[in-house]
Amino acid sequence: MNTNIDFDMIGAAVAVALEEDLGAGDVTSETILPADLTCSGRFIAKQDGVVAGLEVAKAAFHYLDVTIRFQTLVKDGDRVEKGDTIALVSGRGRAVLGAERVALNFLQRMSGIATATRAYVDAVADTDAVILDTRKTVPGLRYFDKWAVVQGGGRNHRYGLFDMALIKENHILAAGGITAAVNRVRANDPDGRPIEVEVTNLDELREALTLDVDRIMLDNMSLAEMGEAVAVTDGRTPLEASGNVNLQTVAGIAATGVDCISVGSLTHSVMAMDISLLLE
Repeated sequence: MNTNIDFDMIGAAVAVALEEDLGAGDVTSETILPADLTCSGRFIAKQDGVVAGLEVAKAAFHYLDVTIRFQTLVKDGDRVEKGDTIALVSGRGRAVLGAERVALNFLQRMSGIATATRAYVDAVADTDAVILDTRKTVPGLRYFDKWAVVQGGGRNHRYGLFDMALIKENHILAAGGITAAVNRVRANDPDGRPIEVEVTNLDELREALTLDVDRIMLDNMSLAEMGEAVAVTDGRTPLEASGNVNLQTVAGIAATGVDCISVGSLTHSVMAMDISLLLE
């Protein structure tokens, strides 16, 4: 994923989220708060974690009122402890409360992903293995999910189906074999995009190694099989471990010598980080 911030993407997502939440208007705030009432508040971390999504939270407030002041006290990717102030916000009360939930939804989810990613990165810190995400993201929020992974110290796998050919079991079956599948991609992709092949055993690995692909995925192999795969490959092609990866298994997987480890749970079942906006 391009590491430059896509403000158009942020604006579009924030607009959809606010339309979903506000509809015809915030009936509670608009009937209770005077139009000229101003307020200020603090975003407080309610648990230890890694922050991500500050720019998106800011955009949510500015979408409703560009005069709202949003001051960050930490940066995306920073570790925070329970009780730390993450950011300050001040401005018209109706706009602050109108954007509060959308800002928190993005900030909490993205920080949860970044926090989980950092835990995996820390678990393999004594190895050269890289933690990768997957396409198991919330529909419509992939940009933000993958952005958060990077803030947690991980790296992005392919963004979608369009930027890399990942030849998996069903493709191999349809083509009649690994070699045939790779040859079809090369013959029919004029852009010559990177090719990764999924293998499930050492015989398939040996076949894939003859094809000069960009990466080979070791799917649901045991630690012993992964270790042997690393020895057989001998650095000729980067190896990705996939399947049955969790915080209890990831260090052992990394110790086999694989180059990268993809972790679907970073985005498909993340626990949002507990963050609150406390008005003063």
